[in-house]
Amino acid sequence: MFMIFDSSNNTHLKTDGDFVSSTVDFSSLLNEDVALDLSAHLDARISHLDARISPKHKNLQYLITNNSLYRPLKAAHLSTQQSKSSERQATDVLISLFDLLFAEQNVELIRGSGEPEYFPANNDQPARIEFAHGFFASALHEISHWCIAGEARRKLADFGYWYAADGRSAAQQQAFERLEIKPQALECLFSLACQRPFQVSQDNLFADFDTSNSTFPTDVYQQASHYINHPNKLPRDAQLLLWALLTIGFTR
Repeated sequence: MFMIFDSSNNTHLKTDGDFVSSTVDFSSLLNEDVALDLSAHLDARISHLDARISPKHKNLQYLITNNSLYRPLKAAHLSTQQSKSSERQATDVLISLFDLLFAEQNVELIRGSGEPEYFPANNDQPARIEFAHGFFASALHEISHWCIAGEARRKLADFGYWYAADGRSAAQQQAFERLEIKPQALECLFSLACQRPFQVSQDNLFADFDTSNSTFPTDVYQQASHYINHPNKLPRDAQLLLWALLTIGFTR
């Protein structure tokens, strides 16, 4: 789910994106030393600052470190023959991990068959984060938007955004890129923590204006770097998930 703000009518728009190539090397952000240092910082923050998690923090740490269930998340290089089944297995594991970490928040991560969508909790039904077509990258992207959304937006369908197709104006595209920097920076860190490649999406395959001067890939890179250097600036739920993914992906 990719979101833009249309300042002409003061409404929010949502778009579904396409990945684009970029000369920015996102893999350089998170080597093993950086990952372990970031994990240690997040571990300390979670155990001391998050009242919901700290009582069971050490149990979570033991579980995700020693349970072989979570190993499929570490799947940077999949062969052609194994990729489809391994991708589904990794997505299943991500769903299980999300449910474990956020069980107290009345929300579920759901493999969708169509386009991504967020449904707030309703009556006795938990909130649902449905990601597109069962894709692992889509799951990470939708989780990123959920992490960014505050309490008020989590009560709204699709966090209060509207759909907008590709082919937007230059002004709409600039708004899209501004609002996508932080979600895609989170998605980048989640992907790298799983030892998977990351590509930005500018969702502008049908743009009829010059996009060559866009700084979006660099902006996402810089925001991700800022999060690494200042983990306290990460959204609270993003801190927990990133800590878990780093613990799984980089445990010696």
